[in-house]
Amino acid sequence: MTLPSSNNTTAIVIPARYGSTRLPGKPLIKIAGKTLLQRVCEVASLAAEQLPGVFVLVATDDQRIMDHAKTLNVESILTTTDCATGTDRIYAAIQQLENKPQYIINLQGDAPLTPVAVIIDLINKLKQHPIVTPAMQLPWSELDTLRLAKQTNPFSGTSVIINTNNEAVWFSKQILPAIRSEAELRAKNSLSPVYQHLGIYGYSLAMLETFTHLEPSYYEQLEGLEQLRLLENGYKINMVPVQLDNLLAWRGVDTISDAEYVAKLIIDEAI
Repeated sequence: MTLPSSNNTTAIVIPARYGSTRLPGKPLIKIAGKTLLQRVCEVASLAAEQLPGVFVLVATDDQRIMDHAKTLNVESILTTTDCATGTDRIYAAIQQLENKPQYIINLQGDAPLTPVAVIIDLINKLKQHPIVTPAMQLPWSELDTLRLAKQTNPFSGTSVIINTNNEAVWFSKQILPAIRSEAELRAKNSLSPVYQHLGIYGYSLAMLETFTHLEPSYYEQLEGLEQLRLLENGYKINMVPVQLDNLLAWRGVDTISDAEYVAKLIIDEAI
């Protein structure tokens, strides 16, 4: 398949799997009058319009999603159903392009409210680093919300430790770091020391290829966090700090209740 006209391009690739365990056909469900895939594609297209050499591509395992992408005037590529992760699906799709992009953004297909500015920031940062991903330093109120969520869903939300070079030290489904003298810190600063990872990645083509050829690692499998594969093999991940007015707007759509929540945000906030 030939899509980009040269190798000096950036692809915003949206992995869209039909067979979600918790929500089958997820990319095609309606959220406030539009399909989930349509909303994600609109975000990607808005980002692509603001930068040269950027195009949008859907990577899917199902013809129904291919057909829907066509109605949205978005290019799509059919991959096998056995891709282990969305990243693997993206790599499989890129392999089918005759002219491969130099940079790839992995835009989650279930995150319809991803801020356009974050995508643009990642694309710009990719000129300097082979892998980039954003994180938000949590206000204390957001940290309280995350702690509450983990009482019922321990694997909700991912925290990340960041060094002075803006590189990830570690990611975990536990809340890191543990905090001594919290009351004193709350009195001094409106922001907690906890950074929450936001699940969108930018890769150079070489780094994407490297990642997909590494074997799943020990802690990756324990935590269920594929980015640990790179850290366990000695690679650096550059973190891009962001601030969001409403962290819950980043919430992914994994269940019907998630879809209803996002639809309410869209209607109430006119997003």
